[in-house]
Amino acid sequence: MQDLRSLGSGRPTTDNNGMHAILTTPLCELLGIRHPLLLAPMAGVAGGALAAAVSRAGGLGIIGGGYGDPEWLGAELARAGDARVGVGFITWRLDACVGLLDMALEHGVAAVLLSFGEVAPYAARVHDAGARLIAQVQSVAQAHAALAAGADVIVAQGGEAGGHAGQRATLPLVPAVVDIAGTCPVVAAGGIADGRGLAAALVLGAQGAMLGSRFYASAESLAGSAARARVLEAGGDETVRSPVFDALRGWEWPAGYALRTLANETTARHAADPDGFAAALASERDRYARAQALGDVAQAAVIVGEAADLLHDAPPAATLVRRIVGEAAAALAASHVRRG
Repeated sequence: MQDLRSLGSGRPTTDNNGMHAILTTPLCELLGIRHPLLLAPMAGVAGGALAAAVSRAGGLGIIGGGYGDPEWLGAELARAGDARVGVGFITWRLDACVGLLDMALEHGVAAVLLSFGEVAPYAARVHDAGARLIAQVQSVAQAHAALAAGADVIVAQGGEAGGHAGQRATLPLVPAVVDIAGTCPVVAAGGIADGRGLAAALVLGAQGAMLGSRFYASAESLAGSAARARVLEAGGDETVRSPVFDALRGWEWPAGYALRTLANETTARHAADPDGFAAALASERDRYARAQALGDVAQAAVIVGEAADLLHDAPPAATLVRRIVGEAAAALAASHVRRG
């Protein structure tokens, strides 16, 4: 069991930018960061500017390598400049994208995050390049496989997350993975959007948290203005898990993963008549492409998770990092539990 006294540094330290390193865990030393907070590699949203802002604020920013567009990834790595960032890949797509991993490694990324596929085929290449291998898992069985493959960090992702996820909930999955991880640090993900969530993750035995939806609504996010505005007015009750957007985009995901987005007219039409929707898929794809181009959030996917209730503003990422870490330290210090 992790001693709660080890969650804080005990003596706040100040760097050259006047930032206080309020919380630290062994994960921070392993990844070379000040705060136990990671940016989720949201495809099309977590670009170089956002990842760099999170890293410069003391976390680890991870660019979303998504479905494997080398031109996009090269541009976003360039936008990250000299910031120490990572890159995340959808692993089953990486299998078909020759050279994409090498592009990231040759750039000198600090870490590579792999999710939704086998980690073992890529572990040696990542380690040989001097990067840390982060494996995101959605089950205890996947965690066992990632540990056997030599992952340096395990991200235990619950189904509350925006985007694709498995069936397990974050609260029971995280400690279950911690229990089998040994000395390998575990990071919690899914439904975490503020300092309370980070504090809860630490109490569960994780050494940090990875946040996506909270940074979807940030100044450096690549999400469109209409999507970011929609997120700020939405609540977690409005999210649904549906195969419709994968069908519209032409992606055949492996079994066991569902996409969580905000509900909209597209998800409602599909739910009302899935067979009819499938029969009209060609015309629906045309409609969807137009909606995406126009930023029409009534039709196009807004990919955020159940933590949508907790998103009320869209400040710079550095502000969010400082706020979340400060909130977590305060939450741990102000526990309502009394001994008696």
